[in-house]
Amino acid sequence: MSGRWIEVGDGVLARRYAELDLTVGLVVGAERALVVDTRGDVRQGAEWAAAVRAVTVLPLVVAITHAHFDHCFGTAAFLPCPVHAHPACREAVLATAAAQRAEWSAYYRERGDAATAAALAGTDPPLPDHPLPDHPLPDHPLPDRAAPAVLDLGGRTVALLHPGRGHTDHDLVVHVDDVVFAGDLVEQGAPPSVGPDSVVAEWPATLDALLALGPRVVVPGHGDPVEPEFVAAQRDGLR
Repeated sequence: MSGRWIEVGDGVLARRYAELDLTVGLVVGAERALVVDTRGDVRQGAEWAAAVRAVTVLPLVVAITHAHFDHCFGTAAFLPCPVHAHPACREAVLATAAAQRAEWSAYYRERGDAATAAALAGTDPPLPDHPLPDHPLPDHPLPDRAAPAVLDLGGRTVALLHPGRGHTDHDLVVHVDDVVFAGDLVEQGAPPSVGPDSVVAEWPATLDALLALGPRVVVPGHGDPVEPEFVAAQRDGLR
C-alpha cells in the first residue's frame, strides 16, 4: 500500500503507487501545500495524507483532476481544507459515486483483495467545494480555453486549469513552474484510458493546450513522469 516519492522540481513531488500504477502529487510553498488527487478510498487516502504530513505540516489545499474513484475517493483524510475541481467534477461525483463504488468493490473482491473492497464499499467521497472560476484570466497562456484558479502557496503560485475535454469532460491540470500534473489526460506505461465519459475527438487538441504551457516535466495520472515529447506522441496516437 505504501508509495515512493519522485522529486520533479524544487518542492514539487510525485508519489507513485503500484496499485493501479497511480501517481499523485504534492507542491510545497512557504505557507501552504497543495495535494494533487487523494487516492481511491478512506484507507488509501489516510496513507497518502500520512505521507504528506511526513513531508510538511503546512495547511493543505487539495486539487482533484477528475471524478474517477482512484483520484478522489480518499479526500476525507485531508479535510478540513479547500478542495478545488472543475465544476462538472462535483456533478460527476454526485452522479457516479455509487456505481463506481459497486463496480470497483466487486473488482477487488474478485481479485481476493477483501480489505480494499471493504474500504471502498465504506467510502462516501466528500464533494469538491471550490470550483474553477467561470471566466478566463486574460494574462494566462490559455485565456480562450481555460478559466484558471491561481493559488498562492506562499512564495510560489500554482494554476489550476481546464485545458479542454479528453479523458473526461472536466479534466483539471495543475501547472507549477515548469511542471504540469496532467491527471489521466496522460498515462505512462499503458495507452490512455478511454471510457464512456471520454471525449476522444477533442482529446488531441486538449493535449496541444497542455503542451502550450511549456512544461519540462508532465506528471501523468498513472505511470512515471514524462517529457513533453512523450505527451506529443500520445496525442498523435489519439489523433
